[in-house]
Amino acid sequence: MSHPLAWALLLGAGVVVASIVPLGAARSQADFTIADLAAPRAMFERLPAWGQRANWAHQNSFEAFILFAPACLLGLYGGAGGTVITICALAWPALRLAYISAYVANLPLPRSLCWAGAMVCTGILYIEGLKATIGSA
Repeated sequence: MSHPLAWALLLGAGVVVASIVPLGAARSQADFTIADLAAPRAMFERLPAWGQRANWAHQNSFEAFILFAPACLLGLYGGAGGTVITICALAWPALRLAYISAYVANLPLPRSLCWAGAMVCTGILYIEGLKATIGSA
């Protein structure tokens, strides 16, 4: 697994898993009990404000990964490579981690910039992957 797109997929999945950490911390502050397992979303109102943002960041992590993963797979399938692919593939997980941090910290401008940067990276990966796939056909 030496291709940057493969590493990016692994790191991107790790970001989704890492997004659980601040949410777990918020739940612990909201007196999470075993009884809450019956309806974990019902405790949302008991979360502190930063915990509610952590919940939204966690949900958005899945949404972003759903767009990112196929872009990486398309590039892997088509044999895409190069500096642009490497930069975008590895910048995405870093931008997403920064996004989660900015979201939890309630920093709207950095959060929005990280979100936009990650979306641009995803778009470039789709374009480059599509070019490589069409070019190899």
